[in-house]
Parts: sequence; structure tokens; C-alpha cells
Amino acid sequence: MDIKQVSETHFMIYEQNEISPEIRNKISTIALHIESLQHPAVISVTSSYRSIMVAFDVKHYTYETVLDELDLHHLNLNQENASRSKKLITLPVVYGGEFGPDLNIVADHAQLSEEDVIQIHTEENYLIYAIGFLPGFPFLGGLNEKIHTPRKETPRSKIVQGSVGIANNQTGLYPKSSPGGWQIIGRTPIDVFNLDREPMILYEAGDYIAFKAIHQEEFTRIEDEIANGTFDYSQLVGELK
Repeated sequence: MDIKQVSETHFMIYEQNEISPEIRNKISTIALHIESLQHPAVISVTSSYRSIMVAFDVKHYTYETVLDELDLHHLNLNQENASRSKKLITLPVVYGGEFGPDLNIVADHAQLSEEDVIQIHTEENYLIYAIGFLPGFPFLGGLNEKIHTPRKETPRSKIVQGSVGIANNQTGLYPKSSPGGWQIIGRTPIDVFNLDREPMILYEAGDYIAFKAIHQEEFTRIEDEIANGTFDYSQLVGELK
């Protein structure tokens, strides 16, 4: 673990320069540990693939004092990891057609049928390595290499909210409508990011997402329940087995 001050108000914590579940797990553990301390100097903790950015109260604390009081170098990662259960969010998705206009592109690139692509995509539990470039956009690891597909050469000007896509070796979903270059294979009716809900985002980095194929009729039913305020979000949440 390497710690560096990067500005007057922020410092970074780095793990090894690689993308792996093990590194992500360490990052998640360290971030959760810092948050659990509820130290008054810590303003925010933001984690990514292999790093954590910590904003601290420079008016009342020095960088050296914060590091000393957090005592990160004596963190017992094994003990911390053992105490945290992994959250698994299962999102229903309609694949193909108007909901997934690029499913055939992924299938052709993989030399598979569209049904095979759907089966492969729904078999995995995907680790959330990071959240960005939109609030709630999960960058997911663990995509089967059989369906790795390059991004579109020309991005779309608008991708519909809830669209599930593939870009190279990653999969993810668009929490709000946005321009983007991912290959769109399906869409979920779940509003994974909602400013008027607590929590606003249904997951965080270090959690897992799974996708479940559904029909359009179920999509419409869920969409209506969300609009009416009757959808039970707790049914989406489980623990990783």
C-alpha cells in the first residue's frame, strides 16, 4: 500500500497497479475501514480499481496528523474482510430488439447465437470495480471473454436510461440517458440511481451485480410499480454465496 498527498486537501492510497478481484477487495476493505472510523478529519472517501481518494479537513488537521490517527499501516485486512458480507444486486433485463439493439453485433463478433450471448451474460456475478462517469454507472469485472466486444467506433448521441452494454472486456449499465459508445444488449427497468430515494444508488464499489433475463411484459410491470412508488427494491438485494 502506497499513500501520497496529491493536493492540499486530498491524499491517495494506492494498491498494486493491476485490475483484479483481490486488489479491488483490498481497496474496498480499506475504504470501509476509513469510513467506519468516522474520523472528523475525513470529509469523503472515493474508491476505484486500485486506489482510494480521501478528502480531509485541512482547516483543522494536517496531512501527517490524519495519517497518524487513521493508522492505516496497521490495518488487519484479513480480519476486516472476514467481517463483511458481499451484497449482490440482481437486475432484471430485457435483451435484444429495441431494448438491446447491439445484441446481434455482439453475437456476430463472438460467432454465437443471440441466445448464447444472453445465457453467458446472465451466468456471472460481476464485481463493481468503480462507479463513474455518471452517478451510478458501474464498471463491472468478470465478463466472459467469449463475448468481449469492442466499443462502437461512433458513439451514440443518446443511450436510454437503464441500457446494459459491453465495451471490450467490461459490462455495465447507464443509470441515466447519456451519449455513449458501449454495445447495448439490453435494458433494465430498475432506476439504479434516484436522487429522491435512500440510498440514491442501489450499490457501491465492491458489491456485485447479476443480470436476469425477463420478458417485455415483466419490464412494463416493474416500470409501472416504480412509477407508482410500489416497487419493493429489497427483492433485488441478496448476499453473495
